[in-house]
Amino acid sequence: MRMVTGDNILTATAIAKECGILPTNREIGEWEVVEGKKFREFVGGLKDEQVDGKTVKVVGNKENFAKVSREMKVMARASPEDKYILVTGLIAEGNVIAVTGDGTNDAPALKKADVGFAM
Repeated sequence: MRMVTGDNILTATAIAKECGILPTNREIGEWEVVEGKKFREFVGGLKDEQVDGKTVKVVGNKENFAKVSREMKVMARASPEDKYILVTGLIAEGNVIAVTGDGTNDAPALKKADVGFAM
């Protein structure tokens, strides 16, 4: 389970600990909690790639994405683009993805996910 939010990193971390997403009894790892901008820059955003004659969006740096996706539990200050990059990359890794969202800015990630719940 991951939490992706527009909240600041301190608020996001506190909420994630209360919800059991992050441990309370050890130090947080380098990529367990990350801000959207740092994530987006590290994974190279999205780029166009030809797949079966069609142009599709893929994560720019798949190796960096794999490192982050193994460790990340919380993304704070996330933009709609960050959410979409995360969903795109996780699906490419073979994961089944469910996304919840509460605004129209969540629509791209909700649509891309295997299951989307709008509130």
